[in-house]
Amino acid sequence: MPVPDAADRAVVPPVPAPSISRGKLLQVLGVSFGVAVIIGNTILVGILRTPGDVAAWLPSPTLFIGVWIVGGLYALLGAISVAEPGAMVAESGGQYVFVRRGLGEYPGFVVGWNDWISTCATVSLGAMVFTEYLEPLLPAMAGRRVAAGVALVLLFGLLLWRGIRIGDLSQQILSALKALAFGILIGVCLLLPVPAREAVTPVLPAGMALVTAVVLSLQAVIYTYDGWTGPIYFGEEVRNPGRGIPRAMVMGVLLVILIYVLVNLGLVRVLGMDRMAGDPFVAATAGKALFGERGDVVIRSLVLVSILGGINACLLMAPRVVLAMSRDRLLPAGFETVNAGGTPTVGHWASVGVAVGFIVSGTFNTVLALCAFFFVASYTLSFLTVFALRRNEPLAPRPYRVPGFPFTTGLVLVASVAFLVGSVVTDWGNSWKSLMLLALSYPVYRLIVAARNRSGARPS
Repeated sequence: MPVPDAADRAVVPPVPAPSISRGKLLQVLGVSFGVAVIIGNTILVGILRTPGDVAAWLPSPTLFIGVWIVGGLYALLGAISVAEPGAMVAESGGQYVFVRRGLGEYPGFVVGWNDWISTCATVSLGAMVFTEYLEPLLPAMAGRRVAAGVALVLLFGLLLWRGIRIGDLSQQILSALKALAFGILIGVCLLLPVPAREAVTPVLPAGMALVTAVVLSLQAVIYTYDGWTGPIYFGEEVRNPGRGIPRAMVMGVLLVILIYVLVNLGLVRVLGMDRMAGDPFVAATAGKALFGERGDVVIRSLVLVSILGGINACLLMAPRVVLAMSRDRLLPAGFETVNAGGTPTVGHWASVGVAVGFIVSGTFNTVLALCAFFFVASYTLSFLTVFALRRNEPLAPRPYRVPGFPFTTGLVLVASVAFLVGSVVTDWGNSWKSLMLLALSYPVYRLIVAARNRSGARPS
């Protein structure tokens, strides 16, 4: 990674607001919205697929459930750590805003740009998986997945363009439906009689093979928990952010942990570790075991409900990242434009356009694979930011402080670094490309700064 100069490492003061009014975000969101965003952005198809891989690596019920609890603790420690700078800065734009303030403009640029692109790619992936699972229920869609995926993204684009109040309502409805659907799945798996099966004694790997299995399992589980940063994208839009952001993050993550652990307990009860191991869509297998062929419809419906909440959340989050970068003159000033409903209009339609472009080009899977490395890299920078802001701005008002600091944040920081090292070792094929993109980001950043300094004004 290129080493930023002293100016890049220094604490960067806020860029003065432009003299021309471009509208403003609305402070209308409550804790329930923050919880809904975490549920919508976190609980997606991964929880219905990942358990099969984890069961193959760790065919012991105790270790299997254990890694889901450990992954949940990582998310919880991360949430309580990131909530401090999120509540302190209280600006919309995600991790970019406080990473820039704590570590400098270049680290902020890397986090912001990657966050925006990967969030748009997530929208694309969600739309295409939605059409994939809907097609068997609507045979007339055969051969029209791309067009249907584009239509779905445009439909959400039109809905959320109207304003944040509509986005708030739609997010809470979709997340409530998702939580209800998973609650029903959990109840069915834990309470209904299960088919008789032969008991199989699991064969655990030993030595370094066991260590590798645990690392791979934790990687998969942590990816499945990804999405717990949702509320910080809306910092200045939350009523009483000093209380609202931490409460939403803690409540949201605890609810996700509860759902994930109970889902996996239910899957183990219905199928056993041997039938789960290596199953690419273990939830569908459990549905068929309980309901026969009707189980396919049940699980497909669960997937469809889960994806809609995720698309809604990501299309609310992405425009706020580029709005924040525009405020700091790292993007054209037009991205600051906000309509009367509180939607960053240019950023909104740019995000919709990028998502549609990924669908049409079919490149979203590649983008997500390359950005996967940056997800945890961004978390690492965010955790470092907590330490940096404590050192550089010790007297700044902090409505919320990380419990157990520095040990809690230090623990999750060490875990994130270990995760990155493990990713490089186990997935070098994608990691080296991510590192190359990171190296190329520095000259791009320097060109943007040079152009900004030459112009002496905001780019248009």
